[in-house]
Amino acid sequence: MRIIAKTTLRGCLMLLVLWMTSPLFAQERAEVLLETTEGNIRIALFNETPQHRDNFLKVVGMQLYDSLLFHRVIKDFMVQSGDLNSKHAQPGARLGTGELDYTIEAEFRLPQLFHRRGAVAAAREGDKANPERRSGACQFYIVWGKKWDDARLAKVQERLDTLTQGTVKITPEMAEVYKTVGGTPHLDGQYTVFGEVIEGMEVIDHIQQMLVDKYDRPQTDVRILREIITKNPFAPTPKPQKKKQISRRKQKK
Repeated sequence: MRIIAKTTLRGCLMLLVLWMTSPLFAQERAEVLLETTEGNIRIALFNETPQHRDNFLKVVGMQLYDSLLFHRVIKDFMVQSGDLNSKHAQPGARLGTGELDYTIEAEFRLPQLFHRRGAVAAAREGDKANPERRSGACQFYIVWGKKWDDARLAKVQERLDTLTQGTVKITPEMAEVYKTVGGTPHLDGQYTVFGEVIEGMEVIDHIQQMLVDKYDRPQTDVRILREIITKNPFAPTPKPQKKKQISRRKQKK
């Protein structure tokens, strides 16, 4: 009995070690802080979408979001930022076209990652110009959405069946979140969700209720003042620098 117990314990310990060292254990997620004129928003990036995660960290590291507006805000839907043309935009100017010169392959991870309230996703060009649904490199949106009932979710599912040739299904688990928490289920399988807000949803709520002009731009500018990578477990470890040895001749001087 003791031998069996020791073997079982040893096996459990080995499984625990394997689990803790596997990527799936990574509760270590990169995090970014957006300091805005309306308050702070902290975002955690999903490891399941590595291309979008790494690109967002790159853009943040370049400080490209400094002074950019939340240029598109729709109540009970979402708030969008990242338009590079918005930094010096005049009041009333139509925005939405400012982007970097590359796109990112779609990383749909349903049913794990979907458009629940607080989800962070990449904006992109429409299907006609972009049938592969590749993400833009800079613009992103944060979901607010609304709460849904079974009847309306059934209609959304019909729409998704048409748009995605029946490949995207709202699971019971997803439906429960949409009914109790809220979100935008009609975007699932079409736009890549790559992160989530972990602090500052009250800021998103405030922004999504602001008065907007005919282009959905807030009448009072809402800016990202600066962005900071507060946590990045994927950053390369800097190599230790070798100490320069001072020659004896220099030491004598």
